[in-house]
Amino acid sequence: MEVPSLHGLGLEHGILTKEKQKEVDAKGNSIKIGIPKEGSNEERRVSISPSGVAVLVANGHDVVVGKSAGEGAHFSDNEYSEAGGRIASSDAELYSTTDLIVKVGPPTELEVSLMQEKQVLISAIHLGGTSPTFLKRLMELGVTGIGFEFIRDSDGTLPIVRMMHEIMGTMAVQTAARLLESAEGGKGVMLGGISGVPPTNVVILGAGVVGEWAAKTALGFGAHVIVLDNDLGALRSIEHYLGRGVTTAMATEQYISQALLTADVVIGAMLTAGQKATVIVTEEMVASMRAGSVIVDTVIDQGGCVETSRATTHSKPTFRRHGVIHYAVPNMPSNAARTATYALTNVLVPYVIKIGNASSVNEALWTDVGLRNGTYTYRKHLTKKSLAMMFGMPHRDIELLIASGI
Repeated sequence: MEVPSLHGLGLEHGILTKEKQKEVDAKGNSIKIGIPKEGSNEERRVSISPSGVAVLVANGHDVVVGKSAGEGAHFSDNEYSEAGGRIASSDAELYSTTDLIVKVGPPTELEVSLMQEKQVLISAIHLGGTSPTFLKRLMELGVTGIGFEFIRDSDGTLPIVRMMHEIMGTMAVQTAARLLESAEGGKGVMLGGISGVPPTNVVILGAGVVGEWAAKTALGFGAHVIVLDNDLGALRSIEHYLGRGVTTAMATEQYISQALLTADVVIGAMLTAGQKATVIVTEEMVASMRAGSVIVDTVIDQGGCVETSRATTHSKPTFRRHGVIHYAVPNMPSNAARTATYALTNVLVPYVIKIGNASSVNEALWTDVGLRNGTYTYRKHLTKKSLAMMFGMPHRDIELLIASGI
């Protein structure tokens, strides 16, 4: 049950204190911002909540919201209208009348076909499913593409990625606990056990944000938790914050193989920011696991770190391979759509305001390191080396492009 006072104080109204409302004069900068309904039926999140729209409108910007855009997160069109947004009659209208598109998932083929020249797009890019065709189309249109996965502030943090990873880590363990139940075809065991019955073994591959929050949640259930990573500093950090109740080990082939032999749950969370995930669990390792065990591959949207993983959907989230239940839904936070939307709003709205307050996109990118780091296409150029290497495409340095005024 949602607690209105908590959402009101901690999330919806909290964002209003983060950005000072701008005095807009007759010559003030104003941009048209589009918040479309997500093209995928499996995506329930919306990029910005009604409270976030109210902040944007108060800063002098026009906001166009797709019809029923917030339905999956239980935000009505009326709430968006009362916040000052205008409800678009169609996707075509929204895309053709706005300067900046803010969405959750990468645009579908239909959405790309509706995009206008020199628009700004802020969304996830999903490295595991990105194609050269998509990137080339954005470049042809001169679209400035800013990816959630790449937005990195001056302190080195990835604010949007971190928010979603906190949700994913928590949900991964919650999901695994449910899948272990007999009704779901699992082993019929509880994560934490009870008096006289030992707890389950949860193996977490990766000591990043997903791994940290998965470990916190699993420890809260009372499970025995092992975290493996190839970064010794990350393992020290997780021990420091979570205590010696968590066991850590280097993610060598030997340790991973041994851990999986007795694992009831495996959380795949091994990922390098801005890179496609590397497979570290082989099919042979999966075959060695006990029947009814559960694998949750949280990095499947980046390609997955388990060899037997393949992307699944919320409507059909699991499959079995070698008797092991696999859960590999790319947009896991969509199942906590309202919480995830608040989290996205808190991070995205300040960035959108910075773009709106600047005299041009060029200025916004030049003055804000987070936006600049997040840019992967800019004025017909690919600007991310990792994407260029992935697809064998040329790229240009974003700072040189901005400085040269190209």
